[in-house]
Amino acid sequence: MMPAKHRPFVPEDMKMRELTWRALLLGLMMTVVLGAANAYLGLRAGQTIAATYPAAVIGMAVLRLGRGSILEENIARTAGTIGESVAAGAVFTLPAFYLAHVWAPPVIPKHLGFWASMWALAADPAYLKATSLMLVGSVLGVLFVSLIRRAMVEDPELPFPESVAAAEIHKAGQGGAKAAKYLFYNMGFGALVYLGGVINIFAPDRDFFFRVGQLGKSTLRLGPLGTKQVLGAGGVSTFAAPTVSPAYIGVGYIIGPELAALNFSGSVVAWGLLIPLLIFFLGPQLQTYLPAGATDEGWLGLANAIWRFIVRPIAVGSMMVGTCYTLFRMRKNLLAGLGRAFSELRGGAPAAESVVRTERYMSSRTVFALIGCTFLLMCVLYVYLSGLIAGGIAAALVMLIIGFFFATVSGYLVGVIGSSNNPISGLTLSTLVIAALLMVSMGVSGTGGVIAVLGVAAVVCVSSAVAGELLQDFKVGYILGGTPRSIQITELIAVVVASVVMYFPLMILYQGNINKGGTGFGDKALSAPQAGLMASLAQGIVGGDMAWPLVITGILLGIAMIMFKVKSPMLVAIGMYLPIATTSGIFVGGMLRWFTDSMAKRGRLNEAQRARVENVGILSASGLIAGEALAGLVKAMYDFQDKNLPVIFSNPSYLVGVVVIGLIAFALIKVPLRAAGDPNEPAPPVAMM
Repeated sequence: MMPAKHRPFVPEDMKMRELTWRALLLGLMMTVVLGAANAYLGLRAGQTIAATYPAAVIGMAVLRLGRGSILEENIARTAGTIGESVAAGAVFTLPAFYLAHVWAPPVIPKHLGFWASMWALAADPAYLKATSLMLVGSVLGVLFVSLIRRAMVEDPELPFPESVAAAEIHKAGQGGAKAAKYLFYNMGFGALVYLGGVINIFAPDRDFFFRVGQLGKSTLRLGPLGTKQVLGAGGVSTFAAPTVSPAYIGVGYIIGPELAALNFSGSVVAWGLLIPLLIFFLGPQLQTYLPAGATDEGWLGLANAIWRFIVRPIAVGSMMVGTCYTLFRMRKNLLAGLGRAFSELRGGAPAAESVVRTERYMSSRTVFALIGCTFLLMCVLYVYLSGLIAGGIAAALVMLIIGFFFATVSGYLVGVIGSSNNPISGLTLSTLVIAALLMVSMGVSGTGGVIAVLGVAAVVCVSSAVAGELLQDFKVGYILGGTPRSIQITELIAVVVASVVMYFPLMILYQGNINKGGTGFGDKALSAPQAGLMASLAQGIVGGDMAWPLVITGILLGIAMIMFKVKSPMLVAIGMYLPIATTSGIFVGGMLRWFTDSMAKRGRLNEAQRARVENVGILSASGLIAGEALAGLVKAMYDFQDKNLPVIFSNPSYLVGVVVIGLIAFALIKVPLRAAGDPNEPAPPVAMM
């Protein structure tokens, strides 16, 4: 039996406002704001959150004020979501250039005003390099997925869960727009909570110390009783309480209790097992680095040094195994995605049988021509960045071939599991290893080789993230009756804008962290775990600078986790790499989600009521994340200019912060449960997080 012909929500012969200036400008504003917020979150927590749901709700709420059409709302959401993909590609790779010390950090004179400082950043050579990589990757992502759009979007076997949910939100009309209040209220609440910690109304963090044995008395005997093989042992270790952070708690709430617990378990392994064990063994030697009369607090720097230079390389090894395991588990979907790419290239895009609005899109000939032009620009860019002619051209070829396949794979995975679960960092890591091995086989080494490898990884990461998000947007447009060409034009404009501005929030956070005594990327404030992994591998394989014994230990630990049937070894390894204050904050959010879900089930709410509770909870958590992220960027601007915010208390209490966590818990538990509504009301579209 022939499948029924697809009928879009807006009939193909209906004329309706779609690609308008107001929809485009609103979307571009959202892509900058949500992209910058995700850059903040990615650097601090190592995770980004899909912007589709917040962008859809904000777009509906604003455009409904001017009686905007549903297709205008779709354009605004399409433009508004792509900034998150560009931000993900940026934070996963660009800091690696600084962590690998192949790019010199910008030097901004402190006497300059804010806008003069932004101009100085734009004039720095690194801005052109970073923006070029993001721009090339973003445009290629749009072009790559345009070649396979029809085959994937019209495939009935691909469920596209987040696309269907987004389309249903648009169809829901005013009910979806009313939900915006939960987003905006919690954005304000999240910003206030974050700023309360900044101005010392409460202490957002607290370190605790505990003795591991007794220094000077504890010993470790390496033989029977009476043996002379006795080592001195003992020391002082530390752990941190959960950071009072609306963003971390919001992330934990969205990813749920299981993933939040897996993430936190990595920190338990690091700070509850490895670091105390190493301090117990090395305590007498470590004590020699402390000044005379040092208290327990003096051990904090030593514990952090062990975490950074011993535990983190172990985590890198585990992350490598976790990435391979993630891709292996998805091998069927990955191979199916690659198969579709080959068949689409062999058969070419099917000819449009009509020129109705829903069939208008860029021709494959135009797309191929643009890809060819971009490839030539890539060759010039990679040769310029690396200073190597053969290495630069080889890197461009690797990027073009692998980039297309992984963009296709990314799009296919979005069709199966949604963009929130798309393993972009895993695809990027695979690209980096392939490019690094190619450089080594060509005899390329040193700084030029590291730059070429990281350049390939950066472009592939951005293109894969953009390709997955764009295919998701194409599917929403397909369901609603949008014009594919309008979506393509919107995405091209949006990725250009996002690529041009995304460097600035990264460097504002970087320089602000340094001005406040941090080390930039890679320290406790801006962990950037994925970028740290990329830098370590590029330097280790091409530059020959890697602590291989520790990395191999991590690889064996990752294999052990697979044998233990750990659901996500990658998430556990990231937990080892992140500060425990961060992962425990995320864990608190996961527990709040578990409590909310348990209360909903215990209250015998029906499916429709539970869907409303879930939607309000996800929106509230998204608001908390966005609120802290935007306030954090404002605070980073003050730090960037070396200005200080007022301080309320000189010795703020963490107990007050615990009370604040209680208020956040109220916003994420009580408020959603109160929004369950009448059991007889129909079920709304469920949030796609």
